[in-house]
Amino acid sequence: MKTEGSRHFSMIRGFRTADLVTLANGFAGMGSVLASMKFVASGATGWMWLAFGLLPLALVADVADGRIARRRGVLSILGQELDSLADLVSFGVAPATLGFALGLQDGLDALALIFFVGCGISRLARYNATAASLAGPGGKVRYYEGTPIPTSLVIVALLAVFAGLGRIGDSLPLGHISAGPTGLHPLSLLYVLSGIAMVSKTLRIPKP
Repeated sequence: MKTEGSRHFSMIRGFRTADLVTLANGFAGMGSVLASMKFVASGATGWMWLAFGLLPLALVADVADGRIARRRGVLSILGQELDSLADLVSFGVAPATLGFALGLQDGLDALALIFFVGCGISRLARYNATAASLAGPGGKVRYYEGTPIPTSLVIVALLAVFAGLGRIGDSLPLGHISAGPTGLHPLSLLYVLSGIAMVSKTLRIPKP
C-alpha cells in the first residue's frame, strides 16, 4: 500500500503557481536551444527567429515568478533552486547555442561560449550560497554580486540586430582571426566579457 509521500508525481503536485511559472522560463529556454539546433540543421530562418523570440518570454517568466512568490508569501528553497536551473538554460545555454548557430563555430569561439556558460553556472551557485547573507531585514536580497545572468539578453539582442541585417555566418561583424588550425571571431569575446562580469565580486548591482 502506498503512503502519501510515495504517490506518483507527488513532487509535481507540490509545485506552487510561482514554480510553474519558473518552469515556463526553463521550457522557453530549452525551446530556444532546440530552435537554434533546427536552424543549424535546416537553414530555415524561421527557426532562428523562434530561438530569439522565446528568450524574452523566458525573461517575462523569470520576473513574474519572483513577484508571484513574494505576493503569495511562498518563497522556498525549492523555488530558488528551480529558478537558478531555469535561468541557466534560458540565459546561459540558450544564448551560447544561439551564438554558435549564427556562426561562432571556430575552436576558440567554442571555448569562449563554454567559458560563458561556466561563469553562468558559477554565478548562480554563488548567488544561492550567499543569498541568505545578502538579504535585508525583509528577507529580500539587497544587491547582486556580479551582473545577473539575464543580462546575457543584451548579447542576444545584439545578435538579433545582426541577424536582421544579414550579418551572420561568414558575414559576422568584426571578421575572423585565424590562429593556426583554429580561429576566433572577435565577436565571441562579448561572451567572455559577459562571463567575467557575472562572476565579478566587486560589481555590486542593487536588486530591484
